[in-house]
Amino acid sequence: MKNSPLKIDLHVHTCYSEDATTTLKEVVYYAKKRGLDGVAITDHETLRGALKLARKSQLTIIPGLEVETQRGHILALNITTLIPPNLSLTETVQKIHDAGGVAVIAHPAVVLKTGLGQKITSSSNLDAVEVINSASFPFFLSTYLGRRLAERLNLSQTAGSDAHHAAEIGTAYSFINADSNSDDVAEAIRKGAITPCGKPITWAKRVQRGAFYLTKIRRRRYSSKFSI
Repeated sequence: MKNSPLKIDLHVHTCYSEDATTTLKEVVYYAKKRGLDGVAITDHETLRGALKLARKSQLTIIPGLEVETQRGHILALNITTLIPPNLSLTETVQKIHDAGGVAVIAHPAVVLKTGLGQKITSSSNLDAVEVINSASFPFFLSTYLGRRLAERLNLSQTAGSDAHHAAEIGTAYSFINADSNSDDVAEAIRKGAITPCGKPITWAKRVQRGAFYLTKIRRRRYSSKFSI
């Protein structure tokens, strides 16, 4: 194990997610710019970007997914097979574990996102709680509630930027006492050898996100209007 902990952003989306714009080259550029040792690529419903980057990058790349369950979102970290969406929380966690992965509650206490919050009990068999999510709003309240949830369930605490645009990468990150391979990182998360850190994305970046989503909605409406 290296002497100093790894600095890893555990929640990053790429252009392989339809709601994000970041290219794989930008992931590497901004990860290095922010002093990260690695990132977890957690796109929606696809592992293509994560596995492609893991094959060619010298950074520690943790392939993963952000999986929608019937009761919120779960980060499936260190997996190489798809986890189907819209299952129950228990089924989703079990499939993640069967795939050798780590199951992390994503943004559990935010107001404007799908969060699992206080519905979770220890019987869910989760591995960790994402207590710091840079895109969550209101940031400080969601962080406080996320920490309380992790403490109540006695689970590891993680942090990630939830970056959908390149410049957001590294806004939040986790210090992990592990060697620089995804299996060792995953085991360290399970054991709680991790410290979450980070801050919210700026209001300018929130406005950028809003403009991006509005443009996508308009394009969809325009396309559907003229589709047969």
